Amino acid sequence: MRSHWSNRWAFIMATAGSAVGLGNIWKFPYMAGTSGGSAFVLVYLLCVALIGLPLMMTEVMLGRRAQKNPVDGMAHLAAEAGATQVWKGIGYLGIAAGILILSFYSVVAGWVLAYGMRAAAGGFAGMAADQAQQQFAAFLGNPVELLLWHSVFMFLTMAVVARGVTSGLERANRIMMPGLMIILLILLGYSLAVGDIRRSLEFMFRPDFSSITPAAVLSAMGHSFFTLSLGMGAVMVYGSYLQRHVSIARASFYIVLTDTAIALVAGVTIFAIVFANGMEPAAGPGLIFQTLPIAFGQMPAGTLFATLFFVLVAFAAWTSSISLVEPAVSWLVENTRFRRRQAALLVGGTIWLLGLAVLLSFNVWSEIKLFGLTIFEQLDKLTTNVMLPLGGLLMALFAVWVMRAAHAQEELALNDRHYRRWLFVTRYVAPAAIVLVFLNLAGWLPFV
Repeated sequence: MRSHWSNRWAFIMATAGSAVGLGNIWKFPYMAGTSGGSAFVLVYLLCVALIGLPLMMTEVMLGRRAQKNPVDGMAHLAAEAGATQVWKGIGYLGIAAGILILSFYSVVAGWVLAYGMRAAAGGFAGMAADQAQQQFAAFLGNPVELLLWHSVFMFLTMAVVARGVTSGLERANRIMMPGLMIILLILLGYSLAVGDIRRSLEFMFRPDFSSITPAAVLSAMGHSFFTLSLGMGAVMVYGSYLQRHVSIARASFYIVLTDTAIALVAGVTIFAIVFANGMEPAAGPGLIFQTLPIAFGQMPAGTLFATLFFVLVAFAAWTSSISLVEPAVSWLVENTRFRRRQAALLVGGTIWLLGLAVLLSFNVWSEIKLFGLTIFEQLDKLTTNVMLPLGGLLMALFAVWVMRAAHAQEELALNDRHYRRWLFVTRYVAPAAIVLVFLNLAGWLPFV
């Protein structure tokens, strides 16, 4: 008998936890900072509402209709539609993407755990810019320390996944998601008290249409897909645990709203601290590991709030990592004699081994490159630029061109007007947008 979420809110919390991750608290702020601030945010919000929400509904719908893991689920849906079994390749693509993403995601999440410990020990107090850069460089150059924190994070992830849907995934998200929101609100209050909140709000939300360039549009469009965990099978497998009576449209709306709100609040909070210390928002990927430690080190109660910040980021990374591995574990349990704990150990061990190559690419193997990219950079480019948009594109095409319309209507339970809107966006708008993002990431759009 297939496991199910205990109620609608359990599904919403778990799927929002999947979507809320390093992309919201690490990547979104630095992308906004380097892409024109309000221009990026405006396009991002439009893309989430017009494209991200329909695609979220699509992936949840496929999962609930199939009631199986992504591979067997796509095989079942293809057979139901009288289509070729080649479509089950979408499931394999999603499983592979999840494994590869977590192999480097766990390494970065390990950095978060390490910096959380340093923050708690008062390691950022009075830190200067050159000290922050030297500290981060020394940390990346120490493979033993990177291995320790990578291993700790993988253990935390698999410990939750091994316990199953209700005892593991649901219970963990019921604790971590509210905890994440509480910590974020505390940090927002701190920013209101000691940060430059006015300048932060202007940077994030004051319309600056002159900054809306083709590059900013495509960057925001791409991030709107990836931040919702679309195209990797995680949302699909979570949808397969969803009860029949739950409205997919309403649940998807709450998930997208939660994910977007957390990204925006995180951005406002971080930029208020950055501006209050006279720093530049366009610090790039080093924003939370090099820029923020300096800022926290100069502010009142900086040790406490730096610790809370890294606990927040760790929670976000943890809820996402659980969803990345669930499609592979679900497939093993349903297709082999492995019990859930054995499947979790096998998948987790494989990812842990791949992570060794990733963490070594920052030090011992830093000279090993393919097309000028390290192992970490290769995996990041392959998954983010190829596998995720391809998975999202194929799911959208299957749902509206292959799957029987009556089955989609039955699952979505939308009135005619809303169904036609979903159909138009999923059939034409979303695929066109994904193709544009694909071409941009590949460097094939000369006007960008």
